[in-house]
Amino acid sequence: MRMTPDERVKETCRLIREARAFWDDHQNAACRRVRQRAMALYESLSSDEREQVPQVLRVWLRYRSEKYFGAHRTKPKKKRPEGRDN
Repeated sequence: MRMTPDERVKETCRLIREARAFWDDHQNAACRRVRQRAMALYESLSSDEREQVPQVLRVWLRYRSEKYFGAHRTKPKKKRPEGRDN
């Protein structure tokens, strides 16, 4: 099923808000996953559609979160097993 332009904008906004909620809850892996989906959808929007995304969401997606999740950052470490002391 193809989304209409309005549905794509709405879904992009929803994904950005979801990623921000994960960010606020310090759930970085979930935030990274949802942010990547939001970024992919945002990149597929036309310039007119991008203007429909509220500026506060665009700023978070494109600039603030890039600081923490950009390609220049070190990849997340794998979780260590519980109960190991080093």
